[in-house]
Amino acid sequence: MNIPAKQPNNALELIVGGYSETGKREINQDAFAVKIPTSYTEKKHKGIVASIADGVSCSTKSQQASHTSVTQFINDYYCTPDHWGTKLSAGKVLNSLNTWLYQHGNNDQIRHDGLITTFSSVIFKSTSAYLFHVGDTRIYRYRNSQLTQLSKDHSRTQYGNNTVLTRALGMDSHLEVDFQTTDLQQNDLFFLSSDGIHDWLSKTELAKHLASLAPEKSNAAHFETLAKTIAQNALDNGSTDNLTCLLLKVKSLPVVAVDELQKRLTQLTIPPALHEGNEIDHFQIKKVIHEGPRSHVYLAMDKWSKLFFILKMPSLNFSDDLVYLDGFSKEQWVGRKLSHPSIMSIMPKVDGSPFLYHICEYIKGITLRQWIYDNPNPPLEIAREIINNIVAAVRVLQRSGMVHRDLKPENIMISNDKKITIIDFGTIKIDSLNEISMAPTSEQPLGATDYIAPEYLNEGFASSASDLFSIAVIAYELLTGHLPYKSLNSQSLSRARKAQWKYRPIKQFRADIPDWIDLTLQTAAHPVLAQRYNAMSEFTQDLYTPNTKMLRSREHAPLLERNPVKFWQILSTLLFFTALIELTLLLGD
Repeated sequence: MNIPAKQPNNALELIVGGYSETGKREINQDAFAVKIPTSYTEKKHKGIVASIADGVSCSTKSQQASHTSVTQFINDYYCTPDHWGTKLSAGKVLNSLNTWLYQHGNNDQIRHDGLITTFSSVIFKSTSAYLFHVGDTRIYRYRNSQLTQLSKDHSRTQYGNNTVLTRALGMDSHLEVDFQTTDLQQNDLFFLSSDGIHDWLSKTELAKHLASLAPEKSNAAHFETLAKTIAQNALDNGSTDNLTCLLLKVKSLPVVAVDELQKRLTQLTIPPALHEGNEIDHFQIKKVIHEGPRSHVYLAMDKWSKLFFILKMPSLNFSDDLVYLDGFSKEQWVGRKLSHPSIMSIMPKVDGSPFLYHICEYIKGITLRQWIYDNPNPPLEIAREIINNIVAAVRVLQRSGMVHRDLKPENIMISNDKKITIIDFGTIKIDSLNEISMAPTSEQPLGATDYIAPEYLNEGFASSASDLFSIAVIAYELLTGHLPYKSLNSQSLSRARKAQWKYRPIKQFRADIPDWIDLTLQTAAHPVLAQRYNAMSEFTQDLYTPNTKMLRSREHAPLLERNPVKFWQILSTLLFFTALIELTLLLGD
């Protein structure tokens, strides 16, 4: 068992103890493992992992399968990037592990002799537990004298009361894992077991054992003794299987007081507005690029290397705004963690500097906003190339478990060769940081209202589909110079949330754009989340190739939906002639 280094008093701490024995079997096909990182940073970003597995008894490789699963899962999980969320990290590792077990298990001619095992894992991170489960090993939680089974057995009973697994690692090329999260409370006790334990002990018996853990007996030695006692009880009750169980008690949870959080976020000084020729640390300001209510941006030269950088500094207006300052802090984290040509890099801060600002990569080019001004009504093939490059950049964020939430032309740089770079990360939602953040969150959407999706504007919920909505709005504006919906920028948030989302057909502004392109943009920018594309790749594909299925659906739609402009033109013409006929009849009388 790893012994962690001394941690802060308010860090996540667990008491752990487990036991496994062969029982009445010839070999022990069960396995369990726990890792408590010795590094505080690793524990904070990746948490504490506990796993249990039970190899299927009909296979001679069951021991290899169970042992490989628990050890490889833990090793690979801690190797995943910090910016991946827990679900993304564990999910990728489990899928990879399942593929390996399935392929190596199927090398044999004997189909029932595969590398197949049940698997259950709990990842303790910050104030939450993340549960991953497949098979019939179990995860219980004992809280306030109540024992609750959190996992569901993936098995069915056949003739003679024989139990058969319906899901397991290595059983099939496609893996379906149960995933859930639950909050943690101090003194929560988690109990993981194989069927050699829980099939032979009633829930009442298990609860009685767990209740026997008095506070003064809360150490690893007592936990291991209790685990052994529980296994012996199951054996005495007639268990014929291997016996494995694991106990994990939450000793303490991380808590950040508001004053501590404020001190951390405000310990650096926000610089005053700078002018050409001013200096900060070893940078000299060469040009003021932007001065706004939220931030100031400058072109600066490093006096040591003679290289140019972009310096971004928060506005003094936000010196006490913890939500804004937390976002500014996350922005640097993103710029340093993601290494990709389409994502602006942010350099490490100057050692010992008392100032709060970002040192950003200098990107040659102009904002997409300026490009739209300079290139009204661009050819479709050029616009398509730009849109495709924007999607590629956003997918870098998507693959890392991030949602931008504020995609707009001002936050995108474009070079002469149409290369796209995203330059603003202050509003990004990062799964991995959200799991450990104690900072307050904004009740208002953080992006520009003309570009953010309705579900984020109204409910505060943002996903990759919300970023797709923003991309579609940008694409529409790129082609026409107009927005697909009436602008909401000048409205208050309460009024914007009551807006009627009426899509304006692109032919109102450009008659040369094909209907199928308009239909593609309308689908991607649909105000109802469920009506949008499921993947960004579907959107880009339909930008190049007409989607015949959607076109047929459009053909059968009422004229008012297919072409509202034409509908009102025809209706107006009919009303005009109706009025003319009525007037003629009146004059005739």
